[in-house]
Amino acid sequence: MTSDSAAAPVLVRHEGAVGIITLNRPEKRNALDLTMRAAIAQAIGTLDQDAGIRAIVIAGGDVVFAAGADLNLLVDKGAQDVADIDLGQYWAPVASCRKPVIAAVSGFALGAGCELALMCDFIVADASARFGQPELAVGIMPGAGGTQRLVRTVGKQVASLLLLTGEQLTGERAFQLGLVAEFAQPGQVLGRAVELATKAARMPPKAVAATRRVLRQGADLPLDAALALENREFLLLFDTADKSEGMRAFLDKRKPDFKGS
Repeated sequence: MTSDSAAAPVLVRHEGAVGIITLNRPEKRNALDLTMRAAIAQAIGTLDQDAGIRAIVIAGGDVVFAAGADLNLLVDKGAQDVADIDLGQYWAPVASCRKPVIAAVSGFALGAGCELALMCDFIVADASARFGQPELAVGIMPGAGGTQRLVRTVGKQVASLLLLTGEQLTGERAFQLGLVAEFAQPGQVLGRAVELATKAARMPPKAVAATRRVLRQGADLPLDAALALENREFLLLFDTADKSEGMRAFLDKRKPDFKGS
């Protein structure tokens, strides 16, 4: 599936088993209006249902990933108006996607753009990247996980600094703090993200899904409960065909052919 329309809010293409979603509103710095949010949700949903796709990359441009929410959407709205829009519905497909989702970030990832990156399994960025949650400067606060995912990733001290002052993290600093998983060379962010997504796509789908469940659910559980969750998922994988294929291929010194069963 490929979109070649310059007017499309997102462009979607396939590279092998990897689906690539590119935010495409450069004249507005990829500001996230409802049209773009709906397009992201639809693209994620379509790729999630595509059996030929096993991993997804979300990318912006070379100068900006996404500069935040489009304030024209919110400036004249009251609390009930915003509640009626139900912004969470647009992010639910990203947060609940059954396949690995990787953010490829160059330039600014601010506000809702930073929150979108944080929803992904991990982030690839370069030195041009800038991460921040500047919502307080316009009289509000993050509303799509910016406080909670940030504090769980970089800790209370750094999260408080970013949220309360509007300071931004450089790509290098974000990498040092663990917000960014892979620090790519300039101009190589998307290529590296696709390379890593391709590696994830080669893994057995049921083991990938189980690992992602444990990572997401276990983080908020007491250690004993999280370990019990991990052990349950571990045991269940021994009844999959891919477990037999993976172990046999290793012993036979050949590449495994995982079928997702």
